[in-house]
Order: sequence, then C-alpha cells, then structure tokens
Amino acid sequence: MIRIALAVLFLDELVVGFWNQAFPESFYRNFPTVALTPPFSEHYARDFGGATLGIAVVLGIALAVPRSEFTIPAAAAFSIFAVPHFFFHLTHLDHATRGESVFLTTANAVVALLGLLVIALSLLRDARNRRGQRAERPPNRAAGG
Repeated sequence: MIRIALAVLFLDELVVGFWNQAFPESFYRNFPTVALTPPFSEHYARDFGGATLGIAVVLGIALAVPRSEFTIPAAAAFSIFAVPHFFFHLTHLDHATRGESVFLTTANAVVALLGLLVIALSLLRDARNRRGQRAERPPNRAAGG
C-alpha cells in the first residue's frame, strides 16, 4: 500500500512539475482550474514546477527504496505542500463551477490524504516490525546463574 500511494504521488508531482517547469503558459491555460486564480506569472509557474520536481525526486527515491528513512521525509515534504494547498482551494471556490469545485476539493483531498497515509503506514509498519523483532529474540539471561 505504501508503494502504491508513493507511485501515485510521484507520478502526480512528476507530471505537474514537468508541465509547469517546461510549459508554464500551457499549464496555466490547460490544467483544470488553475486559471481561476489569476494572474499568470511565468516566474512563479517555473519556480513551482521546479519545487514540484524536487518533491518528485524525493518521492521517487522513497518509491525505489521504501524504507521509513525515505518514505516519511518524502511524504512529509509532499504533505507540507498538499495539506495547505487543499485548504487554499477549499476556501477559494468563488469563480469555480460546481464540477470544478467537486474536482478541486476531491482531487486535492485525495492526494493530501495519500501523503499522510504514507506517513501513518510507515510508522505502523515500523512498530509492527519492532514488535516482531522483540518476539523473535531469545530472553536475555544474565551470565553466571
């Protein structure tokens, strides 16, 4: 489940980041609902694209090596962006159609929750592994008894 969530987040960030970095005007004109919050700024679009690609790199590493040392920081980096992004769109639906509003809130909620899910699942997996390791160890017997 961790790998599936990471794969979704990685692909999302890779596509959005590349499109925004390489073709900022196209992203602004064609990505659903982006034009609802004008004005267009090539500078901000390319900066956002670069930062998004940076998050994609970290998510890609976590996807390739899904140990908690990678999954938790990658998901945290994504979540630091995704959770406020969700709330921004939730409170800025003035010019959106009903369909756009549903799309924005649903899509942003899903990816924000996926980031948090990766953190939770990684922590649960680590706790389960620690319990399993304790159960497998022989009792610690003091020498000389």
